[in-house]
Amino acid sequence: MNLNEFYKELKDLGITLSVKQLDQLEKYYKLLIEWNEKINLTRITDKEDVYLKHYYDSLTLNKVVNLKEVNTLCDVGTGAGFPGIVLKIVFPNLKVTLIDSLQKRVNYLNEVIKELKLENIEAIHARGEEYKGSFDVVTSRAVANIEKLVGYTMHLVSKDGVFVAMKGNIEEELTKEVENKLNKKYNIIKVEKFLLPIEQSNRSLIVMKNK
Repeated sequence: MNLNEFYKELKDLGITLSVKQLDQLEKYYKLLIEWNEKINLTRITDKEDVYLKHYYDSLTLNKVVNLKEVNTLCDVGTGAGFPGIVLKIVFPNLKVTLIDSLQKRVNYLNEVIKELKLENIEAIHARGEEYKGSFDVVTSRAVANIEKLVGYTMHLVSKDGVFVAMKGNIEEELTKEVENKLNKKYNIIKVEKFLLPIEQSNRSLIVMKNK
């Protein structure tokens, strides 16, 4: 995904970027590549792939949640900062909490936050299931299967908030049996399926609320 394709696809998501935001995304890419040589952050390093499979993919959350109207967001198992840091750059209104279980990654995330001069964002060394908090939106991208994932995340969702699991193809994972099981304890309010542009791979956003 080159920059022109990136702008075009983001417009379809209702997103327009400022020069400052584009500069921050570029600087973020450079930091990702630099730190990836020291610690294992991502196998995806080609710039056009990062813009498609990390940046654009992170921003598809806006398909199911109007992020301009959200106050607090928690990214559980953020890894290299996807989607949390990308969301913070593009939606500066968000107060973001990044949770990761590896201290080395948290050190990297703090460096990114400092270098990009991001405010109202913190990176915390913790496991999702152990952390306490209450957020309007909780999200997690490519962390665990949905049955395990709810144990790491749903206690962090505020009374009127939502959890959005960002997934690839969920046909085998979210069977009718699993869906019925989850709906006994939570409410699955939407499953948005779409294809990632250019490579046409499957993506799914599972939106859930506490009962």
